[in-house]
Amino acid sequence: MIGKLNTRPHPRNPNDRLSRIAEDGLCVGCGICASLSDDTVEMRVTPSGYLRPYAKGPLTDAFVGQVYDVCPGLRQDSLPPRLVAKDTAIDPIWGPIRAMYSAYAADDTTRVKAASGGVLSGLAKFLLDTDRVSYVLHVRVADDDPTRGIAHVSRTAADVDIGTGSVYGPAAPLNDILTHLDLGEPFAFIGKPCDISALRNYANHDDRVNARIKYFLTPVCGGIVPPPQLDGFLASRDVTRDELASFKYRGDGCPGDTEFTTKDGRSGTAVMYEPYGGVEESSWQLPFRCKLCPDGPGEGADIAAGDQWVNDEPDWELAKTDKGTNAVLVRTMAGEALWADAVAAGYIEVEHAITPRFYDTCQSHHVIKKRHTKARWDGLAEAGALRPRSQGLRLEQHHAANTPEVNRAQTEGTIARVPGGREVL
Repeated sequence: MIGKLNTRPHPRNPNDRLSRIAEDGLCVGCGICASLSDDTVEMRVTPSGYLRPYAKGPLTDAFVGQVYDVCPGLRQDSLPPRLVAKDTAIDPIWGPIRAMYSAYAADDTTRVKAASGGVLSGLAKFLLDTDRVSYVLHVRVADDDPTRGIAHVSRTAADVDIGTGSVYGPAAPLNDILTHLDLGEPFAFIGKPCDISALRNYANHDDRVNARIKYFLTPVCGGIVPPPQLDGFLASRDVTRDELASFKYRGDGCPGDTEFTTKDGRSGTAVMYEPYGGVEESSWQLPFRCKLCPDGPGEGADIAAGDQWVNDEPDWELAKTDKGTNAVLVRTMAGEALWADAVAAGYIEVEHAITPRFYDTCQSHHVIKKRHTKARWDGLAEAGALRPRSQGLRLEQHHAANTPEVNRAQTEGTIARVPGGREVL
């Protein structure tokens, strides 16, 4: 057996039960628990740079029980069955698919600034320009730390531009989700697949989620840059986070460079993957929970859009001039109707249809994670950590297709890496 097993019993105290999610490395920092807490829980930045929930007072068993049912660190499902039309194909890796396209935002500025084709920004602008929603809730760069994100409300296309672009740092877009549901206005939500999962989970407790949120849109997600890893990258450039005036993970090309400026006028650039740990995928560093995530493809969304690089790597010769093209996965009938209308209205340009097996070659790390998730979750259980739940993601099917040796290696690798231990806030 590799690694030291965690023999701590699962706590019974509600406050300790909430803390245990983060202690076991499963918190994604989405903020939904804070929103559900009636101001007893707030999201704080930990010394290592992550956003984590902090209880300001005693919690109840009922509240924490709801958190355990809603938290995307503990539960990730595919689309709710009621949203899967009978003629929807279910791909083993990519999930429910009604259609897949190579496409991009028709507006060149949107396309280039977004760095990956701009489809999600283009759809947001279409929804607002045609009054299909009152606003779009998404993420933009935080005011106090340009490496993090904060929730952003767009009521116009110009507002969307403020939030266009990739933010690969911690963000809690659901921190005030109850406030948005209380407004009673129809809106669209754009967030990471784990954020979508949290909303789909909470919809089982609150009918307003499906009544108010008309569209769920997501990027195909490879995981955020761990804040300690980013601090190390900045240190290699003789810069600290506090000195930053601006930070751009990518954009102005596909993928475009990482760029930063400091408050005293210094600047620097890097290849997009350097903050992750290196250009080679084998060098990437990810948060523990991201390594255990089976749903980078965003199966709970109406539409998902991701990078489209054959063999997983940009053409670096063209990267600075490439305007960007998304791979788009249309999952629901609502997404299909939105897509058709946005294309017809000229907000989206479609190059051609693509297939799941083609997309395997563009995002092979998602293929690998899907196949290994159950074995990694088994490692959590063996280590005494909390084990997530899942429905509809076909994890058992993939586990059964692996050799026992592969599964055991993944399980033991997880046991060796389970964090365990509270980070003092």
